[in-house]
Amino acid sequence: MTENLEPSLVPELLVADLDQSIEFWCNSCGFDVVYSRPEERFAYITLGSAHLMLEQAGVGRNWITGPIERPLGRGVNFQITVPDSDALAQVLGRAGVELFMRPEIKWYGIGEEEAGVHQFLVQDPDGYLVRFQSSLGRRPTAR
Repeated sequence: MTENLEPSLVPELLVADLDQSIEFWCNSCGFDVVYSRPEERFAYITLGSAHLMLEQAGVGRNWITGPIERPLGRGVNFQITVPDSDALAQVLGRAGVELFMRPEIKWYGIGEEEAGVHQFLVQDPDGYLVRFQSSLGRRPTAR
């Protein structure tokens, strides 16, 4: 079986200001612009195997199903695995970005084991909630 290197799910986030979003996602969080269409105010960005599309509202084809109200993306958070979430939280703090939830260590039950993560949450400039996490490995579930 051949492994598909392209992700099966790539969220496209409608944003108010593409430049401001790229500043946050790329310059602060470490994503890279893989390609962009400046005339459409669109960018495809990646960080490791995490892929996102950013599209500025009011330019090009926006698929909008209802009224847009800030913060955007209510009811969803995007979990993104990074090598060192604590270091990223510090970078964001030095950049003056307020965290939605301070860094924590959390163990989640998954059957007979627990998966540990170091995680924090932050909102991007449009209010999309992002949970950056780093794995702490697994351990047997405490009985």
